[in-house]
Amino acid sequence: MLYAGFMPADLPSFPQPQEPLDTPQLLEVGSDLDEPCLRADAARNRARLLEAAAELIAEHGAAGVTMEAVAAAAGVGKGTVFRRFGDRTGLLTALLDHSARKLQADFLGGPPPLGPGAPPVDRLRAFGVAVLYRTAEQLDLHLAAQPEPTRRFSHPARRGLHTHVTVLLRQIMPDADCDLLAQTLMAYLDPALINHLNRQCGMPMERLEKGWTDLVARVTSTGT
Repeated sequence: MLYAGFMPADLPSFPQPQEPLDTPQLLEVGSDLDEPCLRADAARNRARLLEAAAELIAEHGAAGVTMEAVAAAAGVGKGTVFRRFGDRTGLLTALLDHSARKLQADFLGGPPPLGPGAPPVDRLRAFGVAVLYRTAEQLDLHLAAQPEPTRRFSHPARRGLHTHVTVLLRQIMPDADCDLLAQTLMAYLDPALINHLNRQCGMPMERLEKGWTDLVARVTSTGT
């Protein structure tokens, strides 16, 4: 166990989870799935707004996406954009939904090692690599869509990733505080940190990938 030599022997055992996490489910991440009865015209409006936002990002970057600009590009009133997405963060988050759901589908039911069928430590390594490169490809959007601190760790997409990492850790180290360790591992995959290391410090993605593999090996005591 990590830091075992510095921990008193009479520490209480790690708390058990309130609910089993052996069979994680695909979490909905703020898309049309949130409104199963969404009218066809409302769905078309939503798709048009997201298309307009995607075009603005392609032309001007994430900084060019404002509620007013999206409304003008889509030919609707600004109030329509606010009603559909709530705020700019909600709009940007909706743009990330497709890739987020794709990633979840891949690690829940895709081919190994990311999907089921591989040893849990191999799946954990593959998961981190997938998140690293997916985030790097959409880094500006990820940074702009990050919610405020009070909502950052409670967003369904973040919870879904955390749950998956927790499940894998419990399969590797059933006696560890896997819920807390999952938070530690997820911190390595934070978009702001990837931006700092890759863009500001000039570290290549290959080094970040090796760093993730090394971190997993050290946390799980499994070697490389």
